[in-house]
Amino acid sequence: MSDSVQNRGAARALEPLEGPFLEFDLIGQIDQLRHEEYWQSGHNSKTIVKYPDFRMVLTAIQKGSRISEHQTAGRISIQTVRGHIRAHAEGREVSLPQDHLLVLDRQVPYDIEAVEDSAFLLMLAWPAET
Repeated sequence: MSDSVQNRGAARALEPLEGPFLEFDLIGQIDQLRHEEYWQSGHNSKTIVKYPDFRMVLTAIQKGSRISEHQTAGRISIQTVRGHIRAHAEGREVSLPQDHLLVLDRQVPYDIEAVEDSAFLLMLAWPAET
């Protein structure tokens, strides 16, 4: 299997994860996440872009659900595509209604909670290898 295609099992068709040109119907992708079995756990995610130094993960999350604390070696951004989420980082609570964006530096621990049924894009950029 090519590095640019990820097998997501029977529930998902093979989709390109890298290439010179990628296009997404985010609303359609969110609807797919909400109709998959994993949605019943409170949230469902899929990697939609995967390069060695950059990733994009789309997550649909149910109202009242939480994603526990994470941190990464690279910088991240969290953009609410639908609904309203809250992020907690560095002792702060940041409200992220639809179309809001939060950027965090490397190694900053954060968690996410859904104020209402929501979806967000997590974008991760890793430092250049030296």
